[in-house]
Amino acid sequence: MAVCEVCFRHCDIAEGRLGFCKGRTCRDGEVTAFNYGKVTSIALDPIEKKPLKRFFPGSRIISVGSFGCNLHCPYCQNYEISWSDGVEYLASRARDICPEELLNIALLYKDKGNIGVAYTYNEPLIGYEYVLDCARLIHENGMKNVLVTNGMIELSILNKIIPYIDAMNIDLKSFDDDFYAKLLKGNRDQVLRFIEEANKHCHVELTTLIIPDENDSVQHIRNLSSWVASLQNGKDIPLHISRFFPCFKMTDRKATDVSKVYELADIAREKLNYVYTGNC
Repeated sequence: MAVCEVCFRHCDIAEGRLGFCKGRTCRDGEVTAFNYGKVTSIALDPIEKKPLKRFFPGSRIISVGSFGCNLHCPYCQNYEISWSDGVEYLASRARDICPEELLNIALLYKDKGNIGVAYTYNEPLIGYEYVLDCARLIHENGMKNVLVTNGMIELSILNKIIPYIDAMNIDLKSFDDDFYAKLLKGNRDQVLRFIEEANKHCHVELTTLIIPDENDSVQHIRNLSSWVASLQNGKDIPLHISRFFPCFKMTDRKATDVSKVYELADIAREKLNYVYTGNC
């Protein structure tokens, strides 16, 4: 039995078993990344797809992901790899890509506009050891590292990787504690601390998915954008307001009205200089 220190859960993981995220295990009495180097998804994407609007616009980036997540969002679009109970199957089907091979892939696609690697698709920091090993190599070879994360990670982990990270898109899924605790089984305060610290060290953009009857009130977005504006240079932090579509375990809701997304984006613009709409 050992305690995982990656997020607020601090899972007690028995030898050979998995934590809540299904990406970390206990081996020889120590917690380690069960999903290390196990790649389920890899693609050359436009940087805007991360989404990052104000970080090397027009460029492309190798996007890589594994499996597992320390949140259980019932509307997850990548639930097959993030929520799956069949992680042993995913592990057996995943492609093993060591850090050196990922570097070679990134370099191979430089002539197609690739600027580096984005760690994404599932929650990359439940396997932070792999991100760290890869990011060091990418950084040493003059390329960029991008992290797409839910931000529900201890600052001790952030401090290990931040010297090698150039940009992040962090999900700020709601500004409401109940939304995080009841709907996502998560912890909003840990996300806020992560955002505040990350913003001191690298380019940060935020994404909020607008879900009908959950986080779509004017006051909610006003509170969220006011908090973002209060951060260091917060008025210039880009915020992506995205449209929800029914998915996974949340097919009882209609897609968010486009007009609602535009309305809330305008509310956010009262405090923030760069607000973008997505999925509209």
